[in-house]
Amino acid sequence: MSRVAFITGATRGIGKQIAITLAKSGCNIAVNYRTENDDLKSIKQEIESNNVKFFAVQGDVSNYEDCERCVKEIIAEFGQIDILVNNAGITRDTLLIRMKKEDFEQVINVNLIGTFNVTKNVIPYMLKARSGRIVNISSVVGISGNAGQTNYAASKAGIIGFTKSLAKEVASRGVLVNAVAPGFIQTQMTEVLKDEVKEEIAKTIPLKRMGTAQDVANVVKFLTSEDSSYVTGQVLHVDGGMLM
Repeated sequence: MSRVAFITGATRGIGKQIAITLAKSGCNIAVNYRTENDDLKSIKQEIESNNVKFFAVQGDVSNYEDCERCVKEIIAEFGQIDILVNNAGITRDTLLIRMKKEDFEQVINVNLIGTFNVTKNVIPYMLKARSGRIVNISSVVGISGNAGQTNYAASKAGIIGFTKSLAKEVASRGVLVNAVAPGFIQTQMTEVLKDEVKEEIAKTIPLKRMGTAQDVANVVKFLTSEDSSYVTGQVLHVDGGMLM
């Protein structure tokens, strides 16, 4: 029987590539979306081309009731959730002195509280099954900090603490919880940067290039596979050596 993977924030970027990669490995895929769009139609076609099932549920990760309903709908559709990837995230970058209260709260609500909201509703099914894989997408910024990203860095650091604590709580029931901390990855978020800025960034990376969404997806695939059956509570950096 195919495993079921629920990936949040999966209609584009890193989340989309994770969903496609897990579909290629034979997983049925569930995603959430806030509003219907062309990205959703595109990922549906790509997922289903791998002869697996695709299911999309409308819901905002920062809303607990939405998450509760989304998980119930996925369970009704598939009967199980074997893999959860908490990928949904936003940025509202600016220096703290200029940051509005709403800018801080929105980022925490989506990135950190969203991770809680989804996981809280998925974990009972994994505990009952005595099996499961949870991968939370953090960031190197949650480890190193970054000027202009106090909100984002705080949310991503929080995800690391959440990951390690939950890993200790559920390990005895066969549920493994890990985090992935990407560095500079080529996505729609980084496309807006000028070429000279990208070149300067690449100089700070030992591998001398920005990463790809596939680089991140490959590590998530490992953490959700049997190859990682003795790995839990870890933060794997996918950053080209930036923070070694």
